[in-house]
Amino acid sequence: MFTTWLRQVFKGIIEPTASLLSRIGLGANALTIIGCLMNIGVGIVIATGRLRLGGALLIVASAFDALDGSLARQIGRPTRFGAFLDSVLDRVSESAILLGLAVWYMGQPGMIEEILAYIALVGSMLVSYTRARAEGLQIECKVGLFTRVERCIILIAALLLNLTGPALWILAVGTVLTTIHRIVHTYLQIKDQPL
Repeated sequence: MFTTWLRQVFKGIIEPTASLLSRIGLGANALTIIGCLMNIGVGIVIATGRLRLGGALLIVASAFDALDGSLARQIGRPTRFGAFLDSVLDRVSESAILLGLAVWYMGQPGMIEEILAYIALVGSMLVSYTRARAEGLQIECKVGLFTRVERCIILIAALLLNLTGPALWILAVGTVLTTIHRIVHTYLQIKDQPL
């Protein structure tokens, strides 16, 4: 999976940074909250039309997302609540970015990008929800191409290159297809099992 590969690539940066943060006393949950607040700020920047700045800031905010789990492991205190909080605030963070794009496009001619931003937002939530719901039924469900990491990379590149229109098409279609993939995957695992 691409996410696992990416973690290995940046392990040499993430782990020493997490170690430094643990020495100065910053907790993983605090880092999760800071990352979410940064993403909300990025969404506001995007909504005002400063797309390239938003892309640059999204790189920084995404680094916080990458660090919180590593920090929890460094200090030896990964908790179930921390994992829950991280998942919830990841949804808030991604929603803030896509909502920022939708708001910016409201001031532009045409409506298609607003609609695509909405579809991408709903699709992103469904990608995460289908996995969480399947895992609640004890089915591993990490299938599909458009996990949060891939979506974030697409958003960063689109903002920096000012290609948000095409990126919204990719995100809208990709998240819907990933959701369908996860539904089919789960169905094939449990189709004949009683509740």
